[in-house]
Amino acid sequence: MDREHRAKQFMPFDALKGLREALAEKERILVPKKELSEEQKDDLNRRLRLIRKGDIVTVEYFQNEEYVKITGMVSRIQESSGVLEIVNTRISFDDIIDLQINNE
Repeated sequence: MDREHRAKQFMPFDALKGLREALAEKERILVPKKELSEEQKDDLNRRLRLIRKGDIVTVEYFQNEEYVKITGMVSRIQESSGVLEIVNTRISFDDIIDLQINNE
């Protein structure tokens, strides 16, 4: 038996295509979006006004029914549309739950 046919005998076989992806989706814990108090909103808005393009920030935000934390350089702040862009990730101000400026 040549090498190619022999190697095929030992290749993994996924009998149920998509099962692994379905199980990974089932394991994801979905959470409801938190509502911030007025004091928390004011504090978050104050911090949003302090950041500038090029700052390194850590942002925790709500996306697809879960909370995600990202650290990176601010590439754009669009106050008129309420969007913060970290590298290539666009985050709505309304979805942000926490913001830390790392170069303070």
